[in-house]
Amino acid sequence: MTDAPAASYHANSPLDTLAGPVERVTFHSPESGFCVLRVKVRGERDLITVVGTAAQVAPGEHIDARGQWTIDARHGRQFKANELRVVPPGTREGIERYLGSGLVKGIGPHFAKRLVDAFGEQVFDIIEQAPERLRELPGIGKKRQERVTRAWAEQKVIREIMVFLQSHGVGTARAVRIFKTYGEVSNVNYLGRSASIILAG
Repeated sequence: MTDAPAASYHANSPLDTLAGPVERVTFHSPESGFCVLRVKVRGERDLITVVGTAAQVAPGEHIDARGQWTIDARHGRQFKANELRVVPPGTREGIERYLGSGLVKGIGPHFAKRLVDAFGEQVFDIIEQAPERLRELPGIGKKRQERVTRAWAEQKVIREIMVFLQSHGVGTARAVRIFKTYGEVSNVNYLGRSASIILAG
């Protein structure tokens, strides 16, 4: 799967909103950001397929999307997101799934459960502000703690860049393209100083 599936919808119809936790990432292209997600939406009995663009996304994260409902010829009803914002999870279950997804290097499902059991919903704050406390868990040494801390910092930079671009009115797909061009060698401060040039490009 490399391209968004063909779907029928009215281009001029008003945008709808959709929000919920990501249950499964069916497909995600690291190059383009194109993704197909299965999302749990309040009021819907079945998981909803959301098609959009995100720099990175993992099970357990929460999405806020604006777009249109479509009927795909092969896959049926789905939500085509023009804008897709990814938010870190706020529940214990979501946090555990997110940390265990492999997105944060050095943390797998087993370690994720141990972290959430030990630190609960404060685990993100612990990793970011008091990472040495990770060594309170048996079997976690300094090297692994540092690897987790570095990986978490990388994920934070990605989130901050995407939030910055989207807050300046940049659509999700274009924000991903800008991130792929500048994100690996820059940060939000750089983008802020260069915003007029980058956003005009």
